[in-house]
Amino acid sequence: MIFSLQSFYVAASVAALIQWLRVRDRRLLPLLLMFLSLAVAHHQSDWYAARPYHVAAGLAGLALLVMLGRPRR
Repeated sequence: MIFSLQSFYVAASVAALIQWLRVRDRRLLPLLLMFLSLAVAHHQSDWYAARPYHVAAGLAGLALLVMLGRPRR
């Protein structure tokens, strides 16, 4: 059974993937990774099993901040 947070993160991942396919902006890749990691994390029944995915989502968010801080080339 898919819960609401899982559905949201899957839908956000699909939207980010479609946007990336449309514009090919590398800055969308960490956002896509963050949404996918959160979708997998919220699918886990055990919090300890979900922990690495939450960490991966946090690291992807930090990578996104670094990429957004740089001027676009």
